This record gives sequence, C-alpha cells and structure tokens, in this order.
Amino acid sequence: MVSNLNEHKEIEFGWFLPTAGDGSYVGVAAEREPTLEYLIDVAKAAEKAGLGFVLIPTGGPCLDAWVVGSAIMSHTTTLRPLVAVRPGLTTPVLSARMGAALDQLSGGRAMINVVTGSSVQDLEELGDPLAHAHDERYERASEYLAVMQQAWTQSDGIQASEFVGSEGARAKQHDQQQPFRGKYYQFTRAVTTPLTVQKPHPPFYLGGSSPSAKRVAVEFADTYLMWGEPHDWIREQIEDFEIVRSQYREETGIDRPVRFGLRAQVLVRDTEEEAWAAAWELISKVSPEAIEQAQKAFAKTDATNQRRQNELREQFKDERFVVGPNLWAGLSLVRSGGAILIVGTADQVSERLIEYAELGVSSFILSGYPHLEEAERFGNEALPLFHQKWASRREVQA
Repeated sequence: MVSNLNEHKEIEFGWFLPTAGDGSYVGVAAEREPTLEYLIDVAKAAEKAGLGFVLIPTGGPCLDAWVVGSAIMSHTTTLRPLVAVRPGLTTPVLSARMGAALDQLSGGRAMINVVTGSSVQDLEELGDPLAHAHDERYERASEYLAVMQQAWTQSDGIQASEFVGSEGARAKQHDQQQPFRGKYYQFTRAVTTPLTVQKPHPPFYLGGSSPSAKRVAVEFADTYLMWGEPHDWIREQIEDFEIVRSQYREETGIDRPVRFGLRAQVLVRDTEEEAWAAAWELISKVSPEAIEQAQKAFAKTDATNQRRQNELREQFKDERFVVGPNLWAGLSLVRSGGAILIVGTADQVSERLIEYAELGVSSFILSGYPHLEEAERFGNEALPLFHQKWASRREVQA
C-alpha cells in the first residue's frame, strides 16, 4: 500500500556529479578527470534524462561544490544544483548570502545540502574544532540553520543596508529582526542578505542516522536523506524519524512536513545476468590491499549512517553482499557513503524504486559508473517505467 506520507508529493529524481573524477571502475584511480567540460556533459545528460537536480559532493578530493554549482547552472535551464553548506567552516550569514546569490542567478534553482561531517579526517584538515565531537556538530548545525533562515526571511535585501543614505532603512530592519543569541552564534544587529527567489528560502536537504541528526532534520530539513539500505532497514529509519517528529510536535506545537530521500547507485542492463556481471566488474580491478585499507578507514568513522553501511556489508558478506532482491552492497567494500547498488533490468530497478516510494521515499538521488552513460541509460530505460508504474498505482489508490 502506498504510504500516506507520499499521498500529496510528487516523486523527484536527482543525479550525482562526479567532481572527484569518473570512470567504469570503483576503488581505482579515476579514468576521467573532472573537467568543466565533462561535468557540464554529465549535468546536461541528467537534465535531458528527466532528472531534476544534481547532488554536488563536498570534502576531500572533490572540487568545490559552490564553484561547480555556479558553473553548471549557467549551462543548464531546469537542472537544480544541490550544493553543500558546512556548519562551522563558514559563517551562517555568509552561507545565506551565497545561497541567495545562487538562487537569484539560477532563477530560483538553488538547493542546500547540510553537511555536518562524516569524515573526521576531512574535518581535521579543514580545522573544525568539533571534528571529534559528533553530537556537538549537530547542535552547532541547528543554530547555523536557524541563523540562515532568519537571514533569508527577515532581510529586506541588500538594497536596504548597503548603500549611502540607507541608515534609516538599516535601523528599520534592525527593529524588525530578532537578535540571535546562541551557544555558537550571536547576532545583535540586523542581518542582511540578497533576497531569494524561492520563498521562504531554498530547500534544505540533511542526512544522518543518529538521533541528533534526526532532531535537526525535524526542525529544519525539507528533505531528510538516507543512504540506500534494505527495505526493512529504511522502514525502521522512517518510523524512528516519525517518533522524533512527533516528539518535536508535542514540545513546540509545530508540525513541519518533511519528505524522505534516498541516496543509492543504479545499474540497468537488458538482462539480470548482464546486470550482475556488470556490477562485479565495477570492483574487478581493486586489489585486496586496497579493500583492506578502505575498510580500516571506514571503521574509524563517527557517522552513524556509515557505520550502518559497514554493518550491512559485514552481515551479508557470506551472501556475496546481496542484501535483498536486486540490492547489492559490494561497492561498500571500497566506496564510502551511499554505496548500495540497485542491480537489474529496467523493470526490476524501477520496481525496487517503487517499493521504496511505497515506504514513503519521495526524493531519490541516484548515480552509476560512469555517470555520463548511466544517466542516459537510467533516464531512457528505467525512469519512464517508474513514472508509468507509479501513476498506475496512484490511480488505483484514488
């Protein structure tokens, strides 16, 4: 039965932009450099395939998401860039101004991915004083997002305060805004940003499986992101999230709608046999030493969602990492993050996505290797089938 969480929400699909390089194999050096030309090609392929947005990653070897997002939006017409804010690494007002600028220049296409960490090493390299304080990072993120929201919704725009003779306007705006006094951020004067096209502001996407992550998502996220897992694991995550949302509603009287998103890999072939052969081929060039090194690195994470991926891989290693019908955890041997691969024919892949949608997922962020060809294949073969099936099931429910 279709979850009532999805009764009034269209299903959205996004793709992943490989800003650290791309290729036909995982766990080895990239075959394709992340040049501007190549990233534009992937973005245009995703747009043409009917995918609405692209997740632009952050951290480590990835090219800066904001720079890439600005470039991509100037070469597309409808594709929306999902770019990362890093609470604690930039100030919230600066991020609000950057987000407003991207939203204005893209005609209202900006989307904001809230990244609190996941890689302790990356946080250390960036000088985050909370690199080893998981829950405190989410506490800081809560204040950070509150300031961003206030900057976007209470500012009269840059015209009100940035030019000669505008002191009266600034004073008026100061009277209208509430001061912000938190543990990590304090503002006693008016905060100004350019106006956003989207109202009240660009949407927030936030992931994380810990209780502290869910609490921040309940308060601020428009979409709560989960990494791909078996259907029963996802059902449990959604149920846990709804408990936190219910507690927040009881405490505050605020009932915020939050959609559920899923980050996963896809691999579509003409037959299931071809698909499974292609899946194993993805990791065929990885050495045992590289696998051992990767898993040691993954074990050091303080991210609950990565720990769940580690647990999933270990639990199903004797089943050749098959964690469910057409679901494979083999990529998690060498790939961190959302590594679950949905493997099969277009009919099978679309059916697995339907099953996630029936659980309540209404936002999918997908990818495949290489990202250019797989965007085209998924968009031409599996995505139309999904829409047909979903429309038919909605008609039955009506």
